[in-house]
Order: sequence, then structure tokens, then C-alpha cells
Amino acid sequence: MTTTVGTAEHPAGLRERKKLATRRALQRAALRLVAERGLDHVTVDDIAAAADVAPRTFFNYFSSKEEALLGRDPDKQARVAAALLERPADESPLMALHAVLVAEADEMAAGVEDWQLRMTLVNDYPQLLPRHLAGFAEGERALAEAVAARSGLSREDSSYADLVAAVALAAMRTAMARWRATDCTRPLAAHIDEAFRLLAAGLPVPPTPRPRRRTGAHQ
Repeated sequence: MTTTVGTAEHPAGLRERKKLATRRALQRAALRLVAERGLDHVTVDDIAAAADVAPRTFFNYFSSKEEALLGRDPDKQARVAAALLERPADESPLMALHAVLVAEADEMAAGVEDWQLRMTLVNDYPQLLPRHLAGFAEGERALAEAVAARSGLSREDSSYADLVAAVALAAMRTAMARWRATDCTRPLAAHIDEAFRLLAAGLPVPPTPRPRRRTGAHQ
């Protein structure tokens, strides 16, 4: 009997969720094994075994162990771009990006341990830095293309879209760093709100805190 893809028996969404789960399992296995053993002492076979998949399955997702450590999720880039295009037309691109990134905050927060471990490995292994930076650049370009499409701009008029994408991602990285530095005591979404509020206000210099008055006997 032929089953149509997308029916209740075999929903297309289920297949995509399984693929995403496998990708994440491979990434987490790579991160943890390299953290435990060192970059030179982990193989693709090790990573596949830890994720309980065959080595050939690994290469369906990544071309190398370095890509597994640092590779971006292309589906997430596409999802963020699609969400940006669906935001109300009367929102500025920066306002729309703010809303999209806040909506992604819960998923980002759930993966923060992997993010922190990835940053540690980049610091420990300088040879990973070029690929890491290339991943950021790739994500920024994809976001800039979505901003340009939403704004009706051609890629020849890319300065505006490039700047919006760069500023939004800088705000996102700042919010995540602040969130971790304060032991995650406030929701990540609140730090994103704060960063974008400062951008919308034109980055005014915060007021200088007044010195705290000392109490009690003089030392």
C-alpha cells in the first residue's frame, strides 16, 4: 500500500524533527567528547557511536568533526528568515528582528550549555576559530538577505540590510553574554528586550551610578 508523505501515518514534520534530533545528538556528542579527550583524540567514528548512529549517517549532516563542533543549523536560519518575513509590515526591520529573536529565546536558553562549551573549545583550539567566524558570517549574510527581501531592497543596496543584521546579532550576543554573566537569574528574553531597547533609543550613555554612602564607624 502506498502512503502519501504528510499523512497522519507518516507526517513530513515527524521526519524533520527526527533529522533535527539526530543533528543535535551528533553536535552534543562531538562537543562532549572533544571536551573530555581533546580535539586530536576524537574521531568521526567516536562521535557517531556516542550518538548511536552509523558513521555514514554522520556524513549526512556534517563533513568533518570540526563542522559538527561548530556547524550552524541551516533549518534554523531558514526558520528565522521566514519568521522575519511574516512579521507585520508596519514594523521596522529592527523591531521585527527583536520580536523574532525573543520568540527564539526559549530554544536558545535550552541550548546554552552547548553554546558555552563551544566557546570554550574555540578558545582552547585556535584552529577552530576561522570556521567559527565563518559560521557567524554565514548566518549574518542569511539574515541580511531576509532583511533586504522584507524591505524590498536589492542586494546591490545591501549596506542597510547588512548593518541591521550585524547590529541585531551583536545585540543578541550581548544579551546572551549578559544572561550567562548574571547566572541566568533573569529570563534571556528580558536581556534581549533590554539590548534592543537601548538600540531603539540610540544607545544613550547610561547615567553614572552615585557613590554609595558608607555607613557605620570609620575604619
